[in-house]
Amino acid sequence: MAALTAGTKAPDVVLKTVDGTAFSLPDQLEKTPVVLAFFKISCPVCQYAFPFLERLHKAYGDKNVRLIGVSQDNAKDTARFMQEFGVTFPVLLEESSYAVSNAYGLTNVPSVFWVGQDSEIEISSVGWIKTDFEQIGRKMADASKKSPATVFKPGEDIRDFRAG
Repeated sequence: MAALTAGTKAPDVVLKTVDGTAFSLPDQLEKTPVVLAFFKISCPVCQYAFPFLERLHKAYGDKNVRLIGVSQDNAKDTARFMQEFGVTFPVLLEESSYAVSNAYGLTNVPSVFWVGQDSEIEISSVGWIKTDFEQIGRKMADASKKSPATVFKPGEDIRDFRAG
């Protein structure tokens, strides 16, 4: 099964963050849309993508949209990844059974989903696809009622695609 596509109802996510705080997707969607970014710490494409996700988080905060990581690794290794790659947005810990990843149809990481407040997946992106990332950034800007941020710095070599 491939990752869930846009137009699909997002499965519920109820997990704990690295610091032990409970997170419920249905509860959060009552307040804001959510960007879920699934990853594995050993994944080179995740290591490439997450600093850019962090830039989006810093540009738009989490007032009108929440960016949430979902790690497929243990708390200790995930915390080390977060420190190494400067991730400050909340990161959930997936159970070893990968029930949530399986519910989202993951076969590759990173996989990023924009989930609207109606629980519908509006963007489904697997691997690194620059245009998907730019679309997520525009939606975050719109939701935050801010001007689009400059996420890609001048002179950076930003690839259009990297398979997950």
